[in-house]
This record gives sequence, structure tokens and C-alpha cells, in this order.
Amino acid sequence: MNLANGVTLARIALIPLFMLCFLVQQEPGLMVAVIIFALAACTDKLDGYIARKYNQVTRLGKLLDPLADKLLISVALIMMVQVNMISSWVAVVIIAREIVITALRMVAAEQGITLAADRYGKIKMVLQVVAILTVLLHHVIFSTFTDLRIDMILIWIATGVTLLSGLNYIIVNLKLLR
Repeated sequence: MNLANGVTLARIALIPLFMLCFLVQQEPGLMVAVIIFALAACTDKLDGYIARKYNQVTRLGKLLDPLADKLLISVALIMMVQVNMISSWVAVVIIAREIVITALRMVAAEQGITLAADRYGKIKMVLQVVAILTVLLHHVIFSTFTDLRIDMILIWIATGVTLLSGLNYIIVNLKLLR
């Protein structure tokens, strides 16, 4: 076990803690959930940096890192649907994209091909994190300043970019699998 994989495992371990704090659904609990989500999301950049800088890239890390991202985002979306913060179709589109891309990567792996994440996937992840944080914070911050649903605009943008990045990934990588 190296440091980069330890950071990734810490991100996964933060997910149940995020869930518990989110379920409180009162100011202190929700704010702690927001902080935990933000901290977990930041570890994604950190583990990748450590792995590259200290030559700690491993097969386990290549498996765990995207899994941790998908779990973190999926859990947050499902929890937000549960309390009617977002529409279920948003969660379905985003989670379905992740399942399809994971399936494509599995098919590629069976053929001995490694499909790396592309820049659109990284942009998608950042937008998803920002949108989720904005939705979680809407009632705390944004509703004080404006009636404009900035959180919903951002979640729709993140959903659209998620869909487009998935389609791009499929189109680019299907050529490799033929």
C-alpha cells in the first residue's frame, strides 16, 4: 500500500461519513457533509499528484481512483434525489454515463487495451463537484442573494457536459476497440 492509494482509500472511507452527516439535514450536519464532500473531492487531485510525482502509479490505484470518483458522485446524487434537492433524471443521466464508460473500459481491458481518462472527463468531474456543492449550499448561501436558481443551472450544465463527454469518449474509443 503506497501513499497515493492510501489517499484514494481515504476518499472512499469519507463517503459513509458524508452520508451520515447529510442525513441529519439540519444546518450543522449539512454543512459538515458539504465540508466532507469537498475534502473527498479534493483528494482526487491529491492522489493523482502523489502517484505521478513519486512514481506510485499502480494497477490498484488505476482501479480504485475512478471507482472512488464514481462512488462519491453517485452517492451524493442519490442522497440529493432522496431529499428532493435534484430531479431523479439528473442522477440517472450522470450515473448511467459512468456505468457505460466503465463497461467500455472493461471491454477494452479484456482486449488488453487501457482507455485513459480524457480532458473532457476531468472537466466533467470538476463541473459535477462544483454543481453538487452549489446544490448543497443553495439554501445556505445563494438564496440569500438571489432568487435565480444558480444551483439548478450548474447541475444542468454539469449533466449536459457529462452526457457530451461520455458520447465523445465512446466515439473516440470505439475506434480503438475495432
